[in-house]
Amino acid sequence: MSPKDVPAISQLFDLLGSRYALRVLWALRDEHAQTFRLLQDSVGGITPNTLNTRIKELRAAGLLDHGPSGYLVTESGKDLLRRLNELPAFASKWAASRAKKPAGAD
Repeated sequence: MSPKDVPAISQLFDLLGSRYALRVLWALRDEHAQTFRLLQDSVGGITPNTLNTRIKELRAAGLLDHGPSGYLVTESGKDLLRRLNELPAFASKWAASRAKKPAGAD
């Protein structure tokens, strides 16, 4: 990774690290448009204000857009989700390896 990539990665991690940001994108991963209310239900536990804020941030980042049928991920959002698609398998392996370690073995 070159030094010029660090700010871009930091910006992306800051955005995705915002509460519920990844869950909003993940809820739209099947590429079916969702209305605000359906998206709120899909994410679960998110307040309307927080969802509205995340939608604005994700739209400003070019990862989410609003069409006639509701919210959808953009091509850039689809690309990001394809890249994140490997995370569940990694997370499962990682969690299993962590569970095998004795307490305090970090």
